[in-house]
Amino acid sequence: MPIPSASSRLPLRRRVIRGALLRYTEFKRALRNLEIGLIVVAAIVGAFVALVTLALRQIVYFFHDIDFNLISHTHLSAQTHVDFWRLALVPGLGGLFLGVLTLVLHKIRPTEIIDPVEANALYGGQLSLRDSVRLTGLTVVSNACGASVGMEAGYSQIGAGVFAAVGKYFALRREDQRTMVTSGAAAAIAAAFHAPLTGAFYGFELIHGSYTTRQLAPVLAACLSAVLAVRVMGHGEPLFAVMGTFAVPHMHYALFALVGFVAAFVGIITMRSATFIERVLRSSGLPSWARPAVGGVALSVLAMGSPQVLGSGHGAIQWHFDTQWMLVPLLFLLAGKVLGSAISLGASFRGGLFSSSLFIGALIGAAFVQAAGYFDPSLLPERTSFMLVGMGATGAAIIGAPFTMVFLVLETTGDFTIALGALIGVLVASTTVRLTFGYSFSTWRFHLRGLPLRGGHDIGWIADLTAGRLMRSDVRTVPLAMSLDKLREAVPLGSRKWVFAVTDSGQYAGMIDMAAAFDPDINEVAEHLVVADLTTCQGCYMLPGDDIRQILHKFGEARAETLPVVASAEKPRILGSLSEAFCLKRYTQEMERRRGDELGMPSL
Repeated sequence: MPIPSASSRLPLRRRVIRGALLRYTEFKRALRNLEIGLIVVAAIVGAFVALVTLALRQIVYFFHDIDFNLISHTHLSAQTHVDFWRLALVPGLGGLFLGVLTLVLHKIRPTEIIDPVEANALYGGQLSLRDSVRLTGLTVVSNACGASVGMEAGYSQIGAGVFAAVGKYFALRREDQRTMVTSGAAAAIAAAFHAPLTGAFYGFELIHGSYTTRQLAPVLAACLSAVLAVRVMGHGEPLFAVMGTFAVPHMHYALFALVGFVAAFVGIITMRSATFIERVLRSSGLPSWARPAVGGVALSVLAMGSPQVLGSGHGAIQWHFDTQWMLVPLLFLLAGKVLGSAISLGASFRGGLFSSSLFIGALIGAAFVQAAGYFDPSLLPERTSFMLVGMGATGAAIIGAPFTMVFLVLETTGDFTIALGALIGVLVASTTVRLTFGYSFSTWRFHLRGLPLRGGHDIGWIADLTAGRLMRSDVRTVPLAMSLDKLREAVPLGSRKWVFAVTDSGQYAGMIDMAAAFDPDINEVAEHLVVADLTTCQGCYMLPGDDIRQILHKFGEARAETLPVVASAEKPRILGSLSEAFCLKRYTQEMERRRGDELGMPSL
């Protein structure tokens, strides 16, 4: 009679639960290895992110209605008149509340919040959902009190955080995890603007840094499901309603290029101004929690001139599409919006410049055509075309995502002719900023923090290839005072190519080339020589934390094929050694493996 197995002797209920858990574990493992599974998950979670984005927008609108006594379903930035006392009090009091709230939250959870670009570039797509919720909440507070920033930073943060949590749950590979973060941010932007291609290229250009066919499907699936979810909820109307077709004469394309130059100039001023204001407030001695309140008071002063400097600018863009202002008021409003955005960011209000850059660009286009109309009145009817080009060009200059802005214009208008005009403005603006300033707003912030990031390209693995991890520990050391004859006896020719000299206290003092130590030309004076006479590269060494870029740079400076790894610059005790050939080999292997992961190719 067969003996029953241990599992068959378990109670039926426990066997059912155990079987279900095993099947669930197998499902998670299969999903991790199936590309179609990643696409399906991205589509499902993308719809959820769209609903979160829609809810956040409605919350901000609700607070705008209460704080500024607006008519329901109107935008703060589209107002031409708001009650004086509300303009005077709400931004300052809201900034004070934001500052205190930020201080309290930081004491509860004293961690730096990582944004999606940084997560993809340095941490393989690992992003805290809790921190993302915290940042998004602070962004809602900032927008609710009228700060001259947009919610897009909050949307993309929460979207990326949700997708990152799902990817972590399924234990995805590094490249798939980065794709999930990209999909989350892209889905949020697609839902916010009802534009799937805009959202997808926002993810590719800003969050991921590149795209392949393997990444294309899940990102687009997330964006499409996000837009469809918003439409199902009855909010599928475009943010900007642009009527009519665009018959653009060839001469206008040259003028669009000029708009691109102006947009680049204004974009650089905006980014520089935000940094300057932040430095002024930091050096003023004000506590960090008080800076948003000071910024709010300054915003109130600007808003006395026009309430349209407040808020993200969505409503104001539509208002200026429908209403024609003269040149001087446009220039004053443009200066006010640039200054308001710089004050908001410099005073530590949370948010981004996506929407603000679009409004600034629309004002640039409107002002440009009004100025040109003094010389050629036939340009005035083409005002909308120049506003759209200005939006795309300024967005590309500040945000640093040229194709995103071209697709935004295309999906907003459905017109390829004006999209071509926007492409010219975007090309000129983005190239001008890159050659003169060198940064977009996101990469400029990283530069100020000392992070060498130019986008979401994965450079985190470079930091993992450190001297401490790559070194060999079987090093041979000899004292400086050892004679050459004893060195030749202790280290026979051919046994080692290099040995390392150390002081009496055991600290690194240089390297000895054993081929030079056995050179017959020095045999006559060998009895008078000691190790100290043969040492080279006395100040050349690696530190355990040096990454592969620093390692290869130090090899180039030292012009040596082997270098020691020491504990610290102050106490250079030898821990091991590295050869340039081995480092290059490991670097090449890692590059090939990463490229294989991106293309979905199995590692050999």
